[in-house]
Amino acid sequence: MPIMKQLGGLLAWLALSALVAAIGGWGSGNAPMFYRELTMPDWAPPAWLFGPVWTALYTMMAIAAWLIWREYGFQGQAKRALQVNFVQLGLNAIWSWLFFAWYLGAISFVEIILLWGAIVATIVLYWRLNRAAAILLLPYLAWVTFAAFLNFSIWQLNPGVL
Repeated sequence: MPIMKQLGGLLAWLALSALVAAIGGWGSGNAPMFYRELTMPDWAPPAWLFGPVWTALYTMMAIAAWLIWREYGFQGQAKRALQVNFVQLGLNAIWSWLFFAWYLGAISFVEIILLWGAIVATIVLYWRLNRAAAILLLPYLAWVTFAAFLNFSIWQLNPGVL
């Protein structure tokens, strides 16, 4: 594949990740104030940590998808892997809306479990095609695992709000 096409593909995957981040960010516009008002578990991270972590994760997600696309395009097993990737990106974008914009603690918890499953499926499908791409998603899986426990705990600690 020509280098310019590879570079264009990388930029497209980065742009898609940025779009997903922006959609989620729009839904969590009130997150800093809302986060401060919630009763939090002792182990909850400070609000400032989420931005840098998500920036790194979205970058790794884009690079992982690009590695699959660069090697296989949208053909064969790669097509399915990238379709599952699109599903997990959609689930990722909607979670912020469920939790921060619409205050749906139970639904956001169910949704993050679905997101977790979609990430696992993406990793499994990527592993069969490109192990580096799959490995790039492991921090994302770890963070979403942590976020699911945090989501559940916050929902339980704030029954009148979420």
